[in-house]
Amino acid sequence: MIHPSATTRTTRTARVLAADLPGRIGGTVELAGWLHRRRALKSVTFLVLRDRSGLAQVVAPAGAADLPEETVLRVRGTVTANPQAPNGVELTGPAVEVLSRPAAAPPFDLFRPAVPASLPVILDGAPVTLRHPRLAALHRVSAASVHGFRAALDGLGFTEIHTPKVVSSATESGANVFALDWFGREAYLAQSPQFFKQAMVGVFERVYETGPVFRAEPHDTARHLAQYTSLDAELGFVTDHRDVMAVVRAALAGMVAAVAERAGDALTTLGVEPPAVPAEIPQLHFAEAMRMLGADEPDLAPAHERWLGEWALREHGSPFLFVTGYPMRKRPFYTHPEPGRPEYSNSFDLLFRGLELVTGGQRLHRYEDYLAALAARGEPAGPYEGYLRAFAHGMPPHGGFALGLERWTARLTGEDNIRRTALFPRDVHRLTP
Repeated sequence: MIHPSATTRTTRTARVLAADLPGRIGGTVELAGWLHRRRALKSVTFLVLRDRSGLAQVVAPAGAADLPEETVLRVRGTVTANPQAPNGVELTGPAVEVLSRPAAAPPFDLFRPAVPASLPVILDGAPVTLRHPRLAALHRVSAASVHGFRAALDGLGFTEIHTPKVVSSATESGANVFALDWFGREAYLAQSPQFFKQAMVGVFERVYETGPVFRAEPHDTARHLAQYTSLDAELGFVTDHRDVMAVVRAALAGMVAAVAERAGDALTTLGVEPPAVPAEIPQLHFAEAMRMLGADEPDLAPAHERWLGEWALREHGSPFLFVTGYPMRKRPFYTHPEPGRPEYSNSFDLLFRGLELVTGGQRLHRYEDYLAALAARGEPAGPYEGYLRAFAHGMPPHGGFALGLERWTARLTGEDNIRRTALFPRDVHRLTP
């Protein structure tokens, strides 16, 4: 039985989600969602309904509900056990109400287990293609990861902050920034919340933020975006960068646990097992890494990262590896040098399965040290006046880190391009949808 969308109903049953049906056998319930697939047989028509929790099978009479996929429906019926149906139950004796008919078909069949489309097709049609359960699962994993990050840092006494994304000066340097007109004044999209989160250590001691950052880097690779989501944290009263690394490890453990708990069905859809986070993540100094690699470079190349990731897995059974002590010349001016070896820094990168995931370290905290650091790099202090003001009023030893959410999700799920883990990616070519 099909009702038009204009049908007036005097009584309503509370909506039930598809995942809740196994506990409602024998009862009359109301579902609502999209027509995921319609299969017409000689004696019966099966309607597979999709909602945010999963799929539900509806058994209708033969020839009923001749509707295109992605029609939005409300269905009322009896929950009946059937081991062959999704979750072992189905809806029988249904009354089907059409809430909305699609004006166009999706670019590909959303009911197929695999995604039969190229990345450009997926991205161009994101508002509808992301309805595919496998594509949606990636973003469920991402959402659960953010929840775990927040929960872990909340448990460690951090305060969540939200800082401006339009700033008056560049965060890292004068390059790789998006300039814009701010009521007649030159401004920039923030490369990171670095300056703000450091200043807030002087207020709350421990802070974190999740939000967009912008990098005007003309990279056209599978690991770079011009806008991505950064998970940032900063903490005061540290001894050195190792205190920051301990918080990174806690955040990762919280993220993995939250993904397993809140997005376990998404992991199943993707065929992914979450990684084990070691109680102590192995670490390697940059100088030792260069010796092992037989190289003499100021930074790790992607091939170096892959080699070190394989080494960590082989020697320590860990998909994670901290590389510490990067050369000062490759780190921002606010980085604290390594005591006794000032050419190196109290900083680190975390590699996950052979790919840089986190960058962090100990920062300078004395006002005069900042003036000296800028002078040593030939940079005037004037553009950083607002930033330096916080250090003129007393700041504790502190440090922090930043983690790229899209890169984390891609590495966790085995995706080979982080554009698949960004809802609407922005890169050197893409500004829409």
